[in-house]
This record gives sequence, C-alpha cells and structure tokens, in this order.
Amino acid sequence: MGTFIRKFEEKDVPYKVRWINDESNNKYLHYDLPLREDKTLQWFKSLEGRSDRVDYTIIYDDEPAGLIGLLDIDYKNKKAEYYICLGGGQFKGKGIAEFATDLLIKESYKELWLNKIYLYTEVENVKAQKLFEKIGFEKEGHLRNDLFYNGRKIDRYIYGLDVENYIQK
Repeated sequence: MGTFIRKFEEKDVPYKVRWINDESNNKYLHYDLPLREDKTLQWFKSLEGRSDRVDYTIIYDDEPAGLIGLLDIDYKNKKAEYYICLGGGQFKGKGIAEFATDLLIKESYKELWLNKIYLYTEVENVKAQKLFEKIGFEKEGHLRNDLFYNGRKIDRYIYGLDVENYIQK
C-alpha cells in the first residue's frame, strides 16, 4: 500500500492514453490529441536504450495513478526537465503528486547526480504552480509567447529546483 514510482512499462500505455486524453488532465498539456494506443506503443518502444529521459508510473494503493519523469537529461550540466500528470480525479488532492515528486527528486540525485530540475508551466496553471512551490521549486522567469499551440500564444513560467539543497532539507 502507499505511494511509490516504478519504471513506465508497456502495460502502462493504455493508462497514459486514457489520462492524457482526459479533458480534466490535458488543459495545460501540449500533445497532439487524441493520443492513440498504437502510436503510444510505438513511442514506448522507441525509448529503449535512450538515456536522455526517464519515465515512471506512479502507483497508489497498488493502482496506477499517474505519470512522472524527467526529460532532456543533460549529464554534462547535471540538469533535466520535470513532468507529472495524475490520472483520474480520485487521485487528486491526496498528496500523491507531492510524494511521488519527492521520490523522483531523490532518485535523480542518487542515480543521475542531477544538480537542477526545472519545469515549465502555463501562467494560468495556478494550481500546479502552488504544488511546485510547495515542493520547493522557485519561479525563475516569465517566458512570453513561449509556445504556439492550437492557434494560441502561450506564456509560461520556468521554475527551478536546486536538488542538493532539496536533499539536505
């Protein structure tokens, strides 16, 4: 029981497709929607042997509850981009995202020796920003017209986390 993270597996593909296609989850995600299982399976198979990302499934009470991971892992500069997506509404508001993020940060320090984890969030995504700030991410900048998605210009914030300071707390 409880919350833990494990490597994303082929059996998780249907969960990813369902969660990302869920309108309550994808408002601030920038995928070509809808995701399809066959294409997502191809994506999963294309990850084999890559070291520039790690993808995990969040497990809560023995049930897949979301996705979390690191993208664009830069071993030279010891940094990576963080992402998270919880599944259905039954997993939200229980501290799962915060706990899973803590596990990911500690894992990234121990296994990847990262100094910095950063993320991007749309300016309007205040709920996510509150979570990130609670964890210890600090807003480092405002990126105006950073993305063009579905016919609209998107402003984003960039947040950063000093991994070593986080671990020492």
